[in-house]
Amino acid sequence: MSKKRKKARSRRGLQVVTLCISTTMVLILLGMVVFFVLSARNLSAHMKENLTVTLMLKDSVSVNDAHLFCRELYHRPYSHDIDYISKEQAQREQVKELGSDPSEFLGFNPFPATLEIRLNADYACRDSLKWIAKELKKDKRVSDLAYMEDLMDQVNVNISRVSIILLVLALLLTFVSFSLISNTVRLSIYANRFVIHTMKLVGASWGFIRKPFLRQAVLVGVIAAVLANCVLGLGVYGLYLTQPGVLDIVTWDVLTLTGASVLVFGIVITALCAFLAVNKFLKMKAQELYKI
Repeated sequence: MSKKRKKARSRRGLQVVTLCISTTMVLILLGMVVFFVLSARNLSAHMKENLTVTLMLKDSVSVNDAHLFCRELYHRPYSHDIDYISKEQAQREQVKELGSDPSEFLGFNPFPATLEIRLNADYACRDSLKWIAKELKKDKRVSDLAYMEDLMDQVNVNISRVSIILLVLALLLTFVSFSLISNTVRLSIYANRFVIHTMKLVGASWGFIRKPFLRQAVLVGVIAAVLANCVLGLGVYGLYLTQPGVLDIVTWDVLTLTGASVLVFGIVITALCAFLAVNKFLKMKAQELYKI
């Protein structure tokens, strides 16, 4: 009798371990999709905020006036960051690139002082740029204005496409994850279908019968989520070691939301699958249990 109990316990333990491993693998994939979706949003904002509007200032604008202009622009809602490039700095940069100094034969510095405005992500689109450019051109200190409109359009189109692809992938993987975990949980409960039926015969309520299975499912979900988050965390750390600049995109908000999503998915999916599987066997009669 003791040998049978030991075998039953070892079999039950093996089922729990198998369920943990299967759930962990699925949650890793699900966590990767959540991670990439959230990172893609930050990457989109990062790319948009690196698109610049260049203001060329008139020669009559002094350095102090240029700095005052910068302060004014910092308070505009569309300004994310502003760099001031003086005439001398612009000359040095062009001499370095061209390998020659045009002022030597022109007799004066032909390069204007400029302000490079990096826009907030919400304003890096064609419609916003039109009224921003119109507003800036009215300023008497500005001689000309330039921005890469086609590049901005291309960036926005590509980001929209990637976002749609990631969203579709996330929905598909959520469905696949639910199916895989559901099948694994159903198999683990299938081995206890006669125990469920016996408890029902002795008068146990459905809630009482479901309770231990739900508790086990939630525990498995938590363990699987912790393991999945550890694997994902190691992956992010490895990515940081090879590409330290990735922290500009992979923020603590992304990591926190990814970890929380994996934990919630792990608990909700396993508990829901256990609930549905136990209910299925509770509704069956004794004859039906032998046929499945």
